[in-house]
Amino acid sequence: MSFYEVIKEYPYDYVKDLIYNADENKIKNALYKERLTAKDLAYLLSPKAEIYLEEMAEISHNITCQRFGKTIRIYAPIYLSNYCTNSCIYCGFNRKNSIPRVALTLDEIRKEAEIVASHGIKNVILVTGDNMKKFSFDMLMQSVKLCAEYFPLVSIEVPSLTFKQYEELHNAGADGLTMFQETYIESLYPSFHPAGPKSDYLYRLDTPERAAAAGMRFIGLGALLGLADYRIDTFYMCLHAEYLSKKYWRSLISSSFPRIRHAAGEYKPEYNVTDRNLLQLIFAYRIFLHDAGVNISTREPASLRDKLVYLGATIMSAGSKTEPGGYSAAQDDAAQFSIEDNRSVEEFCSTIKKLGFDPVFKDWDNSMQGINFAK
Repeated sequence: MSFYEVIKEYPYDYVKDLIYNADENKIKNALYKERLTAKDLAYLLSPKAEIYLEEMAEISHNITCQRFGKTIRIYAPIYLSNYCTNSCIYCGFNRKNSIPRVALTLDEIRKEAEIVASHGIKNVILVTGDNMKKFSFDMLMQSVKLCAEYFPLVSIEVPSLTFKQYEELHNAGADGLTMFQETYIESLYPSFHPAGPKSDYLYRLDTPERAAAAGMRFIGLGALLGLADYRIDTFYMCLHAEYLSKKYWRSLISSSFPRIRHAAGEYKPEYNVTDRNLLQLIFAYRIFLHDAGVNISTREPASLRDKLVYLGATIMSAGSKTEPGGYSAAQDDAAQFSIEDNRSVEEFCSTIKKLGFDPVFKDWDNSMQGINFAK
């Protein structure tokens, strides 16, 4: 069964009814179950469940400490190119936006890698726009090999690729993939992605599975909160994470909870996701999926990120730049989106320690590369 078939088992109107018509007894029962069903998840995502936010926070904290200990895995993104052929209406890299377009050379990528590594970072995500003419697959392969010289864990956040391409990238040194579906609501997807390769909903939906089958050890999911009904999108994202965790149990699944931030194009989201809303989504996810990672990037402000160190986050970026070449020569007008937490790696890690947690820079060794975790 594909994940698309799983989605079809939970039609939009059915999920909406579960979430918005949950009664208090169902919410209470779901809150203290050892293992939740999909219906229980919907109840915890409901507006009526907000009154139980403190209880959900405590449960989320306890589960996270049991499964992950008091640790936060630290990473940083390295943007390689912002050329893009897509017209995603919310993204700063939209091909119609008048921003400086940059594709780094290998020498420039090495300089970025050296700067990031100098702060102790051992885990990076290489990010590109979707334009294989301006930044080719061969260039991506060379970038992965180069960055593997500096970092034990190299992940990618790039255009949707084939199984064969992911296999080649994995063999070159890439052990992780991040791929946001943006919205799982198929009927709305075309309005946010009117043109370009990313407009293919099904091909993008299957992307994490192709990467996991190719041996990627870390798979990151996400829905862009605010595009559509964030409660419903989070429901589907949770099911996606559960599906991948069961089918590709050797891969470690995590999810991000990005809210729309300022970017070129000045897209205004229809849905306002408050801090309380965001916390509820994260807590429901954790209570539903005990062993999945929770990734909180520098999109979020420092005060909220500090709370989430204690309340359920397991993976967090630090000292991030979201434009190509940003570590060596910042060009804010070339960024994909604005950063809310501008603390340095050292400052953020100091805060983590003060909160009683340990920042983890390396939990993956190069000697394990080459193992196909899909077998």
